[in-house]
Amino acid sequence: MHMRIPILKLKDTLIVSIQWELDDQTAIRFQEDLLEKMHETTARGVVIDLTPIDFIDSFIAKVLGDVISMSKLMGAKVVITGIQPAVAITLIELGIRLEDVLTALDLENGFEKLHQELGV
Repeated sequence: MHMRIPILKLKDTLIVSIQWELDDQTAIRFQEDLLEKMHETTARGVVIDLTPIDFIDSFIAKVLGDVISMSKLMGAKVVITGIQPAVAITLIELGIRLEDVLTALDLENGFEKLHQELGV
């Protein structure tokens, strides 16, 4: 059985805190769930917190990059928070560029940064 990552809505923002290392099926389910939730709620922003994640493989890195690109296509600004050094290295080594993606050290700062960007 694969876990589902909770996606919380706060005002016009979706907040995702990934609390465990992702397997491929959970990552794909997360991608589908997030896009569906964005469509249902017309969220203007997404904060994805990766603080507990120490390592990602190439497939999970690609899914994360895809989630960011798809979110932007659906009109949402994305903030990634809590990127650990090993995760940052993996993303760069795999050529996954997080251009035009805001980053922050923690969830609270990410939420504030997103709302500044949205003018809320």
